[in-house]
This record gives sequence, structure tokens and C-alpha cells, in this order.
Amino acid sequence: MSALDTRTGRDPSGVVRVLAILVMLGGLLLLLGGIATWAVVQNSLAAEKITVSQDATRFAGDAVNGPLTAFAQADTIKRHSLEASGGKTYAELDSKDPRRAVVMTGSFLRASLFTSVVSFGVAAMAAGLGLLNLLIGFCLLRLSRTSG
Repeated sequence: MSALDTRTGRDPSGVVRVLAILVMLGGLLLLLGGIATWAVVQNSLAAEKITVSQDATRFAGDAVNGPLTAFAQADTIKRHSLEASGGKTYAELDSKDPRRAVVMTGSFLRASLFTSVVSFGVAAMAAGLGLLNLLIGFCLLRLSRTSG
């Protein structure tokens, strides 16, 4: 039996126990959501059957199915676009320059790959925060048992 707080008349260990359970439930949701998001993005990328270009500085020939391979391919596309345009970006090319369409396509492809890189980062952050909440909740639960 735990002691009552004389000011509020409440059992402080009971409040901590409820808080611990809520923190742990939130942590579990974040962890599962992060893992599910990672899996969805990874499966979507893999379904596209993209391969990192052979002239990439890293991961040449690997399937694009994760944040590092997506970033490597986006970097290679940037290099190819700059080579095709003589070092100019889409915004720097004249509107009538025939190379502009190639550079525009490269920009769109890079943006899509970077979106997946950011999605992987958000998924990892959510999962990490979920794990942290689970640990905090577990510690709070242990604390409520020792103080009660």
C-alpha cells in the first residue's frame, strides 16, 4: 500500500504508474509506426527496380532500397545532369536550351530520391523516439513500484 500525498489526497505512485503506461503506449505506437514507414518506403523503392549507376562513388550496381543507396543514386544523377548541361543547373539554363528537359528530369528524379531519404530519416527518428519512450515508461513504472 502506498502513502497518500497529504496535499492532494492522491496516491503518487498510482499517478506515476498511469503516466508510465501512457508513455509506453505512445512509445510503442511511435516504434511500430517508424518501423512500418521504413518498410513501406523500402518496399516502394525496391519495387521501382532502380540500380545505383556503375559510375557512382559508392554502392555502384547495388539496388536502390535504402537511404544510403538512394542518396548515392541522387548524387550520381546530379553529376550526370551537370555534365549534360555543361555545369549549369535547370534554373541557369535558357528556357529554349534543349538540354533543359534532361536537366529537369534529373532534378525530378533527384527530388523523388531525396524524398525517400527524408522519409527514412523520419521513420528512424520516430522509431528511436518510440524506443526512448518505452525505456522512460519502463523506468517510471519501476519507480512507481519502489516508491509505492
